Amino acid sequence: MRNVHRSPVRAAAAFAATALVLAGCSGGGDDGGSDDDGGGDTLVVGVTSDPDTLFPWKATQFQAIDVLTNLYGTLTELDADLEVVPGLAEEWEVSEDGLTMTFTLREGVTFHDGSDLDAGDVVHSLESVMAEETAAVAAATLGSVESVEAPNPSTVVLSLSAPDSSILAGLASVNLAILSSEDTEQDLTTAANGTGPFELGDRTPNQSLTVTSFADYWGGAPELEAVEFRVIPDETSIVSALQSGNVHLAVFDDPLVAQSAESGGVEITETPQLAYHALQLNGRQAPLDDVNVRLAIQCSIDRQEVLDTAAQGAGEVIGPITSPAYLSDPDARPCPERDYDQAREYLAEAGYEDGLELDVMVSQGEYATSVNEAQNIQAQLAEAGITVNLEVLEIGAYVDRWVAADFTAAVALNGGRPDPEGMYGRYFPSTGNLNQVAGYSSDTLDELFAQGRQTADPEERRAIYDEVSQELEDNAVWIWLFSSYSFTATQADVEGFVPMANGSLQSLRETTLG
Repeated sequence: MRNVHRSPVRAAAAFAATALVLAGCSGGGDDGGSDDDGGGDTLVVGVTSDPDTLFPWKATQFQAIDVLTNLYGTLTELDADLEVVPGLAEEWEVSEDGLTMTFTLREGVTFHDGSDLDAGDVVHSLESVMAEETAAVAAATLGSVESVEAPNPSTVVLSLSAPDSSILAGLASVNLAILSSEDTEQDLTTAANGTGPFELGDRTPNQSLTVTSFADYWGGAPELEAVEFRVIPDETSIVSALQSGNVHLAVFDDPLVAQSAESGGVEITETPQLAYHALQLNGRQAPLDDVNVRLAIQCSIDRQEVLDTAAQGAGEVIGPITSPAYLSDPDARPCPERDYDQAREYLAEAGYEDGLELDVMVSQGEYATSVNEAQNIQAQLAEAGITVNLEVLEIGAYVDRWVAADFTAAVALNGGRPDPEGMYGRYFPSTGNLNQVAGYSSDTLDELFAQGRQTADPEERRAIYDEVSQELEDNAVWIWLFSSYSFTATQADVEGFVPMANGSLQSLRETTLG
């Protein structure tokens, strides 16, 4: 059966980018960079931190993902509506039983070093991601793959242990980028050799990273000569740089900062995001190994208050799944409204009538609302007798601790995906490669995720993931808070850039400076 597949998941209308008219005012501060606006066709993007790695299989930091998406290619891609479209594979076929997927690679695809892409590179990449010693963050995406073979240089065949309706969307993640079989992790941690529309140019750590147009890109070389990601740690300084013309584009998550950025020459576009804010609980560490303690935390938090305090209400209170076709009902949880009496009952049941202390880590620098979220959660939990000890970390230290599951609780912003398997298949199944970070698994979730992967019918999958959401909420596995908006600020001469609900900057390949 030939099936040049497009994902059945369509972004809901609420996730379409819509222009937001904001009352503008001038911002102040040093722009943190030179007075040179990049010149010519160099587009300057203001960012608050430097990518922590250039190795795509281990990247989790948002700034790193933004850069790597433009340097590397994947077998499939997501379009602006978050539907699966061809990438390095121009087409694919799925067998009638769903156990064999055959990909036909594009002709004429080259890596930035001039070598040709062939099926051997794909086999090497996918097998490496699957290998436990690689510690790839998206290894679980390939959990159903039993073997990867290349019958000829332009064909790749995946043999699956069971049908997997999520894998095509999963293959679009840059965490499954196709690398040259000649490159190693050591080669690519600070360098890059991809098949993407841009190749790595100059880099000054903690100051700037520039990517340049790749003339031999299979989709046609970008019109921009280069894109500079200029590190300006303070967002108000990015605002000043935008208004002075030294930065062309920036993405904010603080609506007040975005409002201050708008001026005659700067436009703001508001885009609801799939990414979600959560208080992650490590259910394998005391006192969070007691479900009653987790439920007490859940009942103590007014999510709307966190959203209002941290992001001025610019977002939506959510449940676990933000994928539009599988959206969780935020009221389908114990204590959909804050209930301190119920929280104290749960604490008493757990043996903490006199309260308890909880260590919570939070990052500073990757996104603007983090510390405000943490402090509001701290204040709310105190009312229930839970004393929160906050540990504020710079983003590099936070990511290291997070990946190692070296925390009791963490205020987190995690990326959402159009398919719930892509969101949580690496977290909550006991075999997920980030299950240690998730801090929770169960036989029920193992079975539900297996059913979700193997079921193709959209309505049946919706029912399965409703059960997943309910299981996560009933056990207060994490405390899901809200999804926020991104605010993309662009100079008037920036044309063709399309913000996406998954936060991707992939449309830089189609962007021009008018």
